[in-house]
Amino acid sequence: MHRPEPNMNLAAHILKQAELSRERIALSFEGQEWTYGEFAVRVYRLAGLLKSRGVCMGDRVAFLGFNQPAFLEAMVATNALGAIFVPLNFRLTGEELTFIIGDAGVHTLLVDPLLTDIIEPVVDRLPCQHYFVVGQEQGAFAGLEQAMESAQSIAEAVFLGPHDTLLIMYTSGTTGLPKGAMLTHGNFIWNNVNASYAFGGVRNDITLSAAPLFHIGGLNTGVISALQLGNKIVIMRHFDPGAALELIEQHGVTHMFGAPAMFLFMSQHPAFAQSQLNTIKIFIVGGAPVPEPLLKLYDSRGVQFCQGYGLTETSPFSAFLGPDKALDKLGSAGLPPITSGVRIVDADNQPLGANARGEICLCGPNIMKGYWNRPEATADAIDAQGWFHSGDIGYLDEEGFLFICDRVKDMVISGGENVYPAEVESVLFGHEAIAEVAVIGLPDDQWGEAVTAVVALNEGQSLTLEALRQFAQDKLAKYKLPLRLHQVDVLPRNPAGKVLKFQLRETFR
Repeated sequence: MHRPEPNMNLAAHILKQAELSRERIALSFEGQEWTYGEFAVRVYRLAGLLKSRGVCMGDRVAFLGFNQPAFLEAMVATNALGAIFVPLNFRLTGEELTFIIGDAGVHTLLVDPLLTDIIEPVVDRLPCQHYFVVGQEQGAFAGLEQAMESAQSIAEAVFLGPHDTLLIMYTSGTTGLPKGAMLTHGNFIWNNVNASYAFGGVRNDITLSAAPLFHIGGLNTGVISALQLGNKIVIMRHFDPGAALELIEQHGVTHMFGAPAMFLFMSQHPAFAQSQLNTIKIFIVGGAPVPEPLLKLYDSRGVQFCQGYGLTETSPFSAFLGPDKALDKLGSAGLPPITSGVRIVDADNQPLGANARGEICLCGPNIMKGYWNRPEATADAIDAQGWFHSGDIGYLDEEGFLFICDRVKDMVISGGENVYPAEVESVLFGHEAIAEVAVIGLPDDQWGEAVTAVVALNEGQSLTLEALRQFAQDKLAKYKLPLRLHQVDVLPRNPAGKVLKFQLRETFR
């Protein structure tokens, strides 16, 4: 007897769970709550609105906004139609967004009312056929709520396979132009299977969504799996350490994902000592190892960390370090999850033994489909055997625990944000005082790494950090602006002319 294959559309899974969990609370946001039944009604209606505006299977629908229920509604509604969701980084400038929206060929754009002023100046250069603002009509943006009132809901989510693209998430490239990682429905589903084996997730857990949802970590490290389980998600529009502590206590939060800096800021808040953290089962951390003093401080409050390693291209879960090994393997990214693999290779793509440093390569059903419109970049990133080349340098110890040492691409991680030096350098080089510039990351207690500009100036010129930041502020997102400035007579280079960035890091560390 033939058995029909299951629908692998993630939206279908979430909407099915909503049907089974109608009375349970799905979302809590700024004093309001929505049940799963209410969430599903809005998703079906939003999907109907998008369909009435011509959104078809494979079309791209983008969302530019701070964390809010409309983000998740838009994603699930888009996927219910078989369309592709494009989450946009709300920290980017209009110029940066113009490239991404154009590259993705976005059909419909949904915008936060607080961010329309970023899009309005560049609208005439965008390919979008429809623009909606969350809430009521605002200038040239149609009001999403008004439009949904007259929309006819769709009946069900379309049938999709595991290799169909769920979203395109843009990650900055070393050339300065972002690349869109195509993540599939299967990628998301298998990522969360891995996560469930690694650090659990049961009915009645409560997740605090404090990291930006446009990031793969903020979106798919707890939030999507909570929807799949029918659990409550408490959404913060912006992370605030004091507010996070309040919400944990108020809602009995059990899980939260964040960068180490977020948990550091919470621990430094005056309310930390009195805050009730007894409902927390685990804090999940990505972006950098948790420093030992912070591990011990939270441990004294009965709170443990599950640390992880991953990238946008890996959906993101590629390695994890459980709390039982946090101190024994201090600084490690941990072990690969159950359906995934990690290996270290040399320059000839040959596997290396224990403690030998090389490029970190990852495999598994969580690895992206490829880069949108970038077949060459895809071929460079995923080899013929299916291993994704991360561009990070690391090693495996004798027990197989992964340690990350450096980045092939010189990427800087500042406050959990990926900053690519080539992009920043190309902007800073335009300053009339600068003869040459190199951007590096230097250790920083607050941000993990500080974006640092090392410059050689033209004769007779002077430059301050404030003037440099002011020059670049309209061309670069705030988190990409230099936090430090160092001046040299000439940048050190090797015989081939490449700047010796390791030397600069040693000099100014």
